[in-house]
Amino acid sequence: MSSSAQGTPNYYVPQPSRHPAFAAFGLLAIIFGAANWINGVTWGRALVLFGFLWLFWVLFQWFRDSIRESEGGLYGRKIDISFRWSMSWFIFSEVMFFGAFFTALWWMRSHSVPALGSVDNAVLWPGFKAVWPSIAPGATASPANIIEPFQTMTPFWLPTINTALLLSSGVTLTIAHHALRANHRGMTVLWMWATVLLGFSFVCVQGYEYFHAYHELNLKLSSGAYGSTFFMLTGFHGFHVIVGMLMLFFITIRLMRGHFTPERHFGFEGAAWYWHFVDVVWLFLYTLVYWL
Repeated sequence: MSSSAQGTPNYYVPQPSRHPAFAAFGLLAIIFGAANWINGVTWGRALVLFGFLWLFWVLFQWFRDSIRESEGGLYGRKIDISFRWSMSWFIFSEVMFFGAFFTALWWMRSHSVPALGSVDNAVLWPGFKAVWPSIAPGATASPANIIEPFQTMTPFWLPTINTALLLSSGVTLTIAHHALRANHRGMTVLWMWATVLLGFSFVCVQGYEYFHAYHELNLKLSSGAYGSTFFMLTGFHGFHVIVGMLMLFFITIRLMRGHFTPERHFGFEGAAWYWHFVDVVWLFLYTLVYWL
């Protein structure tokens, strides 16, 4: 948010907008296309692609209008507060999102797998080994050997490298924030580009990690409970890293165009909050998925 908003009314009521309806249409196309895609309908994939392209086009226009309103001095103090509350609740919803997956991981490791190996299930699952994780057939897959043998992912060295990259990006982002508050725009832009580069490096390393898992460890999404939880947790986190990296990228472009001031820059702060949240989630994921 720009400092030009000072002196404006507390509340700003925008003109009626087509963006919410158009965005809902794009989401409908994505869901409807995905439902048909997974059921073997040939045009489902094309509809999903169309829905994403449509949604990105709508979001681009929506964000562009919001930036113009902010830089035009239409947002006052109350709007700034509402943005902060909105971002806080959004991050809280993301905490609940990842909390559900971490809880699922804990439930399978502490309850589901031990229960399947108990005496009560010995008749249904003879020879089942209730251990986590394991490359032994039947341990986390099924005694019928319908899951191909696989190896588990260790923290060395790709996940540890990614941990260093994300923690370093949090440091560079904090330096950029302090530089912006000190009105050192050149240093802010420099450290922001460093943050974006570190985020991009994380995505590249994770892509190579997936290649290594599929082709060398035979670890896939279908590799029992271990494979599904591993790829769901790391995949969703990787998606959030991409989203956060794009947020920081566009914030950097705005900084280069002269947007934001030391006093008013919540657009920057909101993206920084999100990125630090992504960092914290990775620390939990790195510990619970790769080490334990």
